[in-house]
Amino acid sequence: MIIDFLNEAGSANEESLQLVEDVLQFVAKKEDVAELAELSVSFVTNDEIQEINKTYRNKDTVTDVISFAMQEQGEGEVAVIGEQPLLLGDIIISVDRAVEQAADYGHSIERELAFLAAHGLLHILGYDHMTSDEEKVMFAKQEQYLTEFGLPRSLGSSENA
Repeated sequence: MIIDFLNEAGSANEESLQLVEDVLQFVAKKEDVAELAELSVSFVTNDEIQEINKTYRNKDTVTDVISFAMQEQGEGEVAVIGEQPLLLGDIIISVDRAVEQAADYGHSIERELAFLAAHGLLHILGYDHMTSDEEKVMFAKQEQYLTEFGLPRSLGSSENA
């Protein structure tokens, strides 16, 4: 999978960017995403993500991650068209919010960024958490993938992105 990063907040360091890329590639492989698929990941501030949330979701609040899928498929399905790169969509992560949540959950900023990136990619791939059943499936997958990758949840943390 091809990943384009925009570090607009300027606060995600090279190690964090590499970890997020590695996690996204890992999740993409687990979900059988085509190698030619393309994904955009932007790191922004709380103010920027609040404006995006207000503009596109009519929610005037800060959030941690927003995903915009370009291909609407079923759960875990991605359409592939010939040999052309397929634009999956955009993941937008508030680095400010990730720092706050990492402190709240008692784990590293890197683990939080990886969690938010995996969460965003699963949304793009058609997973959701609007119902209890959907939430169980999506959250189990993201926890399984992060644990397999080597970033298990810290004891005592409860993530509900």
